Amino acid sequence: MNMDKPTRRVAIFALLLMFALMAQINYVQGSQAEDLRTNANNPRLYSDIFKTPRGQISAGGEVLVSSEAIDEEKYGRVYKDGPVFFPVTGYFQGGATQVERAYSGLLSGDDSRIRNQRWFDTFIGKEAEGADLELSIDPKAQRTAYEQLKRATAPGRRGGAVVMDVETGAIKVAASWPSADPNEFANDPTADRSGERLEALNKGDGVQKPLIDNAFSQTFPPGSSFKVLMAALGLADGMEAGTQVDTSDLILPESGISLPDSHENGACGGRAPLRAAFVESCNSSFGRMAMDLTIQKLHDGGEKFGFGDRVEIEPNFFAAQSAIPVEVTTADGKTVKTGLDATARSGIGQENVRSTPLQMAMVAAAVANDGVIMKPYVVEKGLAQDQSEVYSADPQEYKKAMSEGDAKELQDWMRGVVTEGTATNLRGMNIAGKTGTAEQTPFPNARWFVGFSPMDDPKYAFAVMTEGPGSGGSAAGPVAGAIMRQVLK
Repeated sequence: MNMDKPTRRVAIFALLLMFALMAQINYVQGSQAEDLRTNANNPRLYSDIFKTPRGQISAGGEVLVSSEAIDEEKYGRVYKDGPVFFPVTGYFQGGATQVERAYSGLLSGDDSRIRNQRWFDTFIGKEAEGADLELSIDPKAQRTAYEQLKRATAPGRRGGAVVMDVETGAIKVAASWPSADPNEFANDPTADRSGERLEALNKGDGVQKPLIDNAFSQTFPPGSSFKVLMAALGLADGMEAGTQVDTSDLILPESGISLPDSHENGACGGRAPLRAAFVESCNSSFGRMAMDLTIQKLHDGGEKFGFGDRVEIEPNFFAAQSAIPVEVTTADGKTVKTGLDATARSGIGQENVRSTPLQMAMVAAAVANDGVIMKPYVVEKGLAQDQSEVYSADPQEYKKAMSEGDAKELQDWMRGVVTEGTATNLRGMNIAGKTGTAEQTPFPNARWFVGFSPMDDPKYAFAVMTEGPGSGGSAAGPVAGAIMRQVLK
């Protein structure tokens, strides 16, 4: 009997140790497994990322991105019509860009929104599956945009196009020429040739840098398409459609040189109502308006439309910053303030004014949506493999850029550009907008058409830019018309 009590104590202690060990194993394998697996100090982290398939990325009922087995241990990514959708999908090759980066956790199965399922999968020894994503992109319109940009852009130059739903901010088109094909380096990401191809694309060829898309990630001088924003600032400052403005030749005050109009007939070359100066795109009147407003007011007014922001399209997926600078830093480090001559040129979208096609589409969206810009986005929803919804887009107001009355006034002016102004060649295409032709000495012009569709009931805003000789009305307008014809289908 004397031995029973010590034996019982030892037995109870041994049982407690066994329970403690089981609890520790379950805690490590279950609750802590994900944190340990994804810890940056875990050497297996980068060796494991290709061992499981990622979720699919789809749009309009088409699977655009999927995973395929390279061998018994590794998976690579496959991109349908790779260069067409590259500005949106980006790529995954260990590193990632665009949607592949923004939702990498969901696609790989690591995201906390599917952690409960992952905890159970890990506990039973099953590899967790990533979620699938559905995009807002219209695949047919995206292909149309890509082909149209390819045709309209001068050899060795660039083009970009964006279309967005004005009521939600959903991006329907984001196309670029040239563009990269991620199949060249992401199908077998560990192969030497993949790294070599990615390095070559990073270097680019002249001004063409395929890995930097021309829809979100490059800025260009917007030329006279910028007069949409200028007209909005003029209306906010008390001007009206019938306000008489000077459209005669403008001699710049500092240099004494002329700021010429593209033509001197009709409204340009004398005096005219502001609406007529807009419809016929008189540089002189908008150069004077810019100097009267001052560069600071242009800069501050532009912020209401998104200039100066790094617009976040999705988490860690940013557009390049568009700018209306009040001063610039030269190559030798000097700060140069924007003087009167430069302010006048800024008023017609030149000098140091720079914009992405996305930003100019947002300016057009403010007009089309009664003054409100919705936050742009490209991912509609995320679905786990059991089809439960783990993410859904939540349309949000981004900026209140102008009053409803001013927006409706500008809608009429932009219709006038097509029916009676600088873009009468676009009649019958059911689009309204503003032409723009920015000189880029010694490079070819940046040719723009920025607007909305349908003409009488705006639902979509767009911006198209192609580089080459000629004007925006003839070289970008027809591209916009072809894209919107497909979107409206």
